[in-house]
Amino acid sequence: MAGLVAIYKKPADVEAFEKHYFGTHIPLAKTMPGIRRYEVSSGLISVLAGPTDVYLIGTVYFDDLEAMEKAFASPEGRATAADRQLYAPDDTGVQIFAFDTREV
Repeated sequence: MAGLVAIYKKPADVEAFEKHYFGTHIPLAKTMPGIRRYEVSSGLISVLAGPTDVYLIGTVYFDDLEAMEKAFASPEGRATAADRQLYAPDDTGVQIFAFDTREV
């Protein structure tokens, strides 16, 4: 399985961020071909190491990195990536990681 994690800093306008993220971005992302699961953090995030200004963590899962690449290359994936620029346009407010996983 492959995952993509987006870690968002606390936005200047929390209400506008949440309205767009939950009302527009997540439904749009769920239209990408091959998406298996979309999870978001719930409640307070305890930061054990690193910057403490984490507000929300979103994680999407695909079968593998190839499926993720195909999903983001699709019209739905391009629209989802472009939409992120609307509610989090400054890359200093978000970190995004894509990775493959293996069971250990």
